Amino acid sequence: MGILKLFSNAMVRVGTFRSYQVVLLLAAALAVVAFYYFGSERQNFSSTTKRIKDSQASQNANRNDADLSSATKPGQPDIQSVLEDRDKVKRKDGVPGILQYYHALMMFTKVDKNKGLQEKFQVAMKSMVKHGRFMDGEVLTLHFVSDEQSRDLGERMLPDLFRDATFRYEFVFHDVGVLTEKLFPIVEAMQKHFSAGSGAYYSDAIFFLSVAMHRIMPADLKRIVQLDLDLKYRTNIRELFEEFNRFPAGAVIGIAREMQPVYRHTFWQYRRENPKSKVGDPPPDGMPGFNSGVMLLDLEAMQGSVLYNQLLEPSSVAQLADKYHFKGHLGDQDFFTMIGMEHPGLFHTL
Repeated sequence: MGILKLFSNAMVRVGTFRSYQVVLLLAAALAVVAFYYFGSERQNFSSTTKRIKDSQASQNANRNDADLSSATKPGQPDIQSVLEDRDKVKRKDGVPGILQYYHALMMFTKVDKNKGLQEKFQVAMKSMVKHGRFMDGEVLTLHFVSDEQSRDLGERMLPDLFRDATFRYEFVFHDVGVLTEKLFPIVEAMQKHFSAGSGAYYSDAIFFLSVAMHRIMPADLKRIVQLDLDLKYRTNIRELFEEFNRFPAGAVIGIAREMQPVYRHTFWQYRRENPKSKVGDPPPDGMPGFNSGVMLLDLEAMQGSVLYNQLLEPSSVAQLADKYHFKGHLGDQDFFTMIGMEHPGLFHTL
């Protein structure tokens, strides 16, 4: 009887312990479910940017034993937090260093509806990866101005396109609607001179992003290269950033000449009134205008240039447009071409 009583008491204690275990297990399971349910909820991206990858290929010979692996941070950091996040790296000599960021921006809107543009984008990114070479402690940051549908497409495409990259990189997506809202008050007055149609359409403001980027991006972003989405790279993109060091005093933007006689026709009336003018003439002695497919924007210099910011004023734009009888339809390219005729020193010709 004593043995049976001891056995019975032991079973009661075991049963009580198992019940306690079951309660703990249920609580833990509920916590996990709550974490994944609430933590994974898709956030609104209307007013922030998103970094979706911060990675580099381990086979990069320049990196040796440097530990540059970096997991994507949870949440949706805005551009200010991305720029303030300066990951430290360990150089070959063991001395801690700060990452140096090279920023490039591309328009990535309505790409989801355009198969041809998707194919050109793949060519651009693959050729960039093929020729891209960066030093230890350097990061290529690609900014994409995008609508929601195109952003989703980009998030799916980019990891595969950069799979063979031998350099560290990251992607940042900017909501086109948010940037348009910031740009419109700045560029509204100039749109009628450089947009198709006769009015200033809200949606067209984004085509003037480069004109006023220095006013809407954080001060920490000093320099950025703006590129067309359909380029094919034949050399290392890093070499393009070295052109910033070749800017003459007073220059705020690096840009290439227009190779087609677009502006020879646009300035026809001014040329007729000024037959000795070189406006619209071909290079090397003429002034053919600019092409905005590749632009180097020294945002810090743009912020500090009194002349450049005066030229953004509606009265200045109207005065020059009247002087040159200018009516264009190519957005920022038209604006830079027009002010370049009057103030060529603001530009470094690529």
